Amino acid sequence: MFNNIKNYRAEEKLKDGRPVIVRAIRADDKEKIDRAFRNLEKESVYTRLFTHKMELTEKDMKKLTEIDFEREVALVVTLGSRSNEVIIGSGRYFAFEGTDGQRHAEVAFLVEEDYQGQGLARTIMRHLAAIARSRGIAFFEAEVLPENKAMLAAFARSGLPMTQRYTGDIIQVTLSL
Repeated sequence: MFNNIKNYRAEEKLKDGRPVIVRAIRADDKEKIDRAFRNLEKESVYTRLFTHKMELTEKDMKKLTEIDFEREVALVVTLGSRSNEVIIGSGRYFAFEGTDGQRHAEVAFLVEEDYQGQGLARTIMRHLAAIARSRGIAFFEAEVLPENKAMLAAFARSGLPMTQRYTGDIIQVTLSL
């Protein structure tokens, strides 16, 4: 079903009816990722990265856009045509063997503030979950700051069975696929 994830592409609609594309990230997305990152509010960067970061380095860009699509899958959500395409959301997972002998994946996503509340987090999760299931991944895991209510709500609304465990200043979320 998902033989070549590097070419993954699906058409979706925001809640307000605007068409968007969910597609695999590409190495040539560096400039678009940089523009999207610069448009994020400081709080969004902090809740996603758990640190304050003003800009992405060349090393960051390479790590974000040049992935293997075997253990790691990264999708972006875009508006506009290829010549004026804008990234408004992204999500990724990194697969690993769990201590239970099953395949797990750390999952994370980010939606640009102007597009929050449009169902993008759920859309990204749905696409990532479908790809992960097809590759034998049984669980998504995420570390979330307690103040990141939007992310916790997105996980809760994903439709996937969820457990939460508090460990210090972080909530560990596990979603069963």
